[in-house]
Amino acid sequence: MAVFCTIDLPRPGILSILNVCGMAAVWQQVLAVDARYNAYRTPTFPQFRTQYIRRRSQLLRENAKCGFEPGLRRQYLRLRGQLLALRYGPLSEQSSFRASSVRSSRTTLDRMEDFEEDPRGQGARGHRRSVSRGSYQLQAQMNRAVYDERPPGALVPTSVAEASRAMAGDTTLSENYAFAGMHHIFDQHVDSAVPRLQFANDDKHLLACCSLDGTLSIMTLSTTPPSVKVVLKGHAGPVTDFAWSLSNDIIVSTSKDGTLRIWNTEDGRCIREVRDPEASELLCCTFQPMNNNLTVVGNTKHLLQVVNISTGKKVKGGSSKLTGRVLSMSFDAPGRILWAGDDRGSIFSFLFDMATGKLTKAKRLVVSEGSPICSISARSWISREARDPSLLINACVNKLLLYRVVDNEGTLQLKRSFPIKHASQPLHSIFCPLMSFRQGACVVTGSEDACVYFFDVERNTKAIVNKLQGHGGPVLDVSFNCDESLLASADSTGMVIIWRREQK
Repeated sequence: MAVFCTIDLPRPGILSILNVCGMAAVWQQVLAVDARYNAYRTPTFPQFRTQYIRRRSQLLRENAKCGFEPGLRRQYLRLRGQLLALRYGPLSEQSSFRASSVRSSRTTLDRMEDFEEDPRGQGARGHRRSVSRGSYQLQAQMNRAVYDERPPGALVPTSVAEASRAMAGDTTLSENYAFAGMHHIFDQHVDSAVPRLQFANDDKHLLACCSLDGTLSIMTLSTTPPSVKVVLKGHAGPVTDFAWSLSNDIIVSTSKDGTLRIWNTEDGRCIREVRDPEASELLCCTFQPMNNNLTVVGNTKHLLQVVNISTGKKVKGGSSKLTGRVLSMSFDAPGRILWAGDDRGSIFSFLFDMATGKLTKAKRLVVSEGSPICSISARSWISREARDPSLLINACVNKLLLYRVVDNEGTLQLKRSFPIKHASQPLHSIFCPLMSFRQGACVVTGSEDACVYFFDVERNTKAIVNKLQGHGGPVLDVSFNCDESLLASADSTGMVIIWRREQK
């Protein structure tokens, strides 16, 4: 029983004080304080830490329904922080971040470079650069014209914007992305970071994540309580990335053991193992959206390559080199342009030949020299009323970056940025999956301050729509299910939190 004496369990006397947390935002702050100290509890019995956080979350949610004097709520939060600091020692939020002053990197946010190909390698069709840029260029010009002409506050750039907002009930993004609290906490990967997680395509309840402990988990949220459906075991090193096939029957994963594995998602069986020809660590992967027989993989030797998962072989002409280790990639919706980011701060665009799988290097953007490009997300439409092809970038510059795609070769132009804590960790972000008629458009990102942030990309000031607190370490990835009723977030301590959105 001595083990339980070391756990900072809520006592009956403290439970009465918990009633001062009368608002969801306050109990999330209290839970966030507890989560930050959670690593210090029961160092030899880590499973009790998750039990503790679960119980704290349950008690705080129950007591959050009571309304109390705001001053008492603030007083409790302050006392709670002081007591934990006395017991475990003060925590410095800055200790987990290396300040950006460590790097004296030269930022070139809008410099793009063309790649002229050797005409000898193009044969009679040596005019690749004559590819029409019409659709992207015309759309970009139209978007800029509309943005310049619309009055301040007119965030949906069409003449029927007011009618569309009326269809949505004129609800704001803040109202739309309010969360009732934690739906569930998964802890099967405790003490090993979970770098990626993703809901299955067009699915409400099927979620997968990968871990640096060498395994992947597929979880189902339709059961009561939610449970782990199957664990995918076989990698001999940390799993760095994975992707669902369009039909959700297959998952591909990459690992530092130098292998790409193809998994059956129903029974967890490994269908095929493909070893990297360069014998290097594999860091990221993605399916070709129009042909799931092809997967693109990035490795530590700066190489990007297309792999046929049916044969396990590289596609001829489907390889290209970047300036650094390949950390992230994303296709546009039609699968014609692939963007890839490396650990030296560059984003390359490639034209993908749908017939042959060949990659042709087109453009290069230096975001910030020496700052790893951790995440790339592509989106063709920001809202229902504005086709604005965009890229969302996490790049270790303490900002979340939003770029506009301005032509058919993937040229990028910085649209705006949002401040977050991001100096060194491999953080990821997403566009919210639903396009609505509501005013504005939303993106979600993890952060090194252990919070999940929601930003309105169309709001010029006070862009933060919501902030979720409860993780005990940097939040590495976030994922919405298909109807946005649930949001999943994963952190560096191995905890996966499922957040439930308030029902209107």
